[in-house]
Amino acid sequence: MSESTKPRTSGTSPAVPNPNVIVAVLAFAGIVVSLMQTLVIPIVPELPKLLDASASDTAWAVTATLLAAAVATPIAGRLGDMYGKRRILLTSLAVLTAGSAVVALSESLTPMIIGRLLQGLSAGVIPLGLSIMRDELPAERLGSGTALMSASLGIGAALGLPIAAFVADNFDWHTLFWASAIMGALGFLTVWRLVPESQVRSGGRFDLVGGVGLAAGLVPMLLAISKGGDWGWGSGTTLGLFALAIVVFLIWGFYELRARQPLVDLRTTVRRQVLFANLSALVFGFSLFAVQLIVPQLLQLPEQTGYGLGEDLLTVGLVLAPQGLIVMFSAPLSSKISQSRGPKTTLMIGALIVAIGYGLNIFLMSEIWQLILVSCIIGAGIGFAYGALPLLIMGGVPVNETAAANAFNTLLRSIGTSIASAASGVILAQMTTDFAGHALPSENSFKAIMGIGCGAALIALLLASFLPRHTKSAQALAHGADSTATPSEQAHAHKGA
Repeated sequence: MSESTKPRTSGTSPAVPNPNVIVAVLAFAGIVVSLMQTLVIPIVPELPKLLDASASDTAWAVTATLLAAAVATPIAGRLGDMYGKRRILLTSLAVLTAGSAVVALSESLTPMIIGRLLQGLSAGVIPLGLSIMRDELPAERLGSGTALMSASLGIGAALGLPIAAFVADNFDWHTLFWASAIMGALGFLTVWRLVPESQVRSGGRFDLVGGVGLAAGLVPMLLAISKGGDWGWGSGTTLGLFALAIVVFLIWGFYELRARQPLVDLRTTVRRQVLFANLSALVFGFSLFAVQLIVPQLLQLPEQTGYGLGEDLLTVGLVLAPQGLIVMFSAPLSSKISQSRGPKTTLMIGALIVAIGYGLNIFLMSEIWQLILVSCIIGAGIGFAYGALPLLIMGGVPVNETAAANAFNTLLRSIGTSIASAASGVILAQMTTDFAGHALPSENSFKAIMGIGCGAALIALLLASFLPRHTKSAQALAHGADSTATPSEQAHAHKGA
């Protein structure tokens, strides 16, 4: 390894970092960020009263975070590659802490939205953490470490709901965000003290035009997806936003292909290994969200409907919590399979498990234990897939583009989640049954979403089958063998891939 690319420590970084400590600290940071996304769910129905605003306005407390995260993730990844991944990771955690404090101090809608925007800007923590692991971990820890870091998105999402529901039921709602601020500060301090700064840099200038262009395309697209149900899918506003997004993305892609130092290297993303890993991430993002939408509604609908279980939100969280634990425990197993059989095999196994979980859910939805079982099965599949995806991405790009490539993959997962939310919302709104004069989602609407979730997982299985049969660089990464390659060596190794 050349001196210019050899990872070394500086400042307050530890001289001899402990790999297990690095993994634990970075995974904790990832879980904190994913927890932030679910903390607000228990209080969403109460926000109009708490903030003295309309329901359509308070919905921006969720939408603002989604938009900020989508824009920030690829930008943070690129900045990390250029100026230091630990530096940008610390900045992201500081912004998360500040945003949480702003929400915790808020009593009206405007500061709530500002704080939630700041929280969303921290979404780049997970891809940045993955990239630090690639640069710093020894061979024997890289596969399991990246699997756990990638899975932290699912772990936090599953564990966040029961924690948030308990706090919201027993304490003032501001406590949720004070807790988020404390965890963000703890994450910042532990990363600052215990995680070294990688010296693997891409250099160059930041692609400001590319960043603005990507934001200009993502914002109207995600607005149309998230608000289309309220505005009407055939309304001029929704269709106009979709049309604007398409035009902007076409112009952005044309520019990025000609930029000397693009925000997203589109030539790399069309390589077979990276392309199908990214497409799989998009589909898995859909699969992860669908179960988290179905189970809470089934549990909370009145028993008198014949298929609802009449439980409270805390019970919903406790039912989903085991899924987060399964995701966490499946990460090491995912790593072992990737080491022995390659990450392509791990990804295909994950897709098959998710498909089985949703298939069973169509028939097993009448008892709490059944919902726990299927959510755990789906969680295991998600854990396998999320463990394999970063290895496939990192095995297909030069080492000095790792953060940007992982960030783009994470962005696609988020877009898949947004599409799942919109599609499920349409189905639940259209397939209803009358209950005491109110329209409630019908039993068949849930089965339809389960069927779509199963189909999405099978599509992911098909996409994974198109990955190169011998993903040597990805499998080497699972063993950590390529983690010390220089940018020039890595670029040469992937030339023509």
